Amino acid sequence: MAKVRQVDNVWVFFCPGCGHDHPYDSRWKFNGDVDKPTFTPSLLCNADYPDSRCHLFVTEGKIIYQLDCHHDLKGTTVDMKEYT
Repeated sequence: MAKVRQVDNVWVFFCPGCGHDHPYDSRWKFNGDVDKPTFTPSLLCNADYPDSRCHLFVTEGKIIYQLDCHHDLKGTTVDMKEYT
């Protein structure tokens, strides 16, 4: 059950926190495991817009949301869902 999908030259996953797909490109290190992906370092989306900011780590198939996220999942860890 793949949690990420490669689209062109980026890896993409669905974020249940903000409801959008998030991409990882070659700037991030990827462990190569599509079922239990780990990307480093953290991903920060919309850094300049606090009302839509999403900041997270993806580690062994889990999304670890940071406290500066705008959504209800901030500060929590959730299992990634299959990317469909």
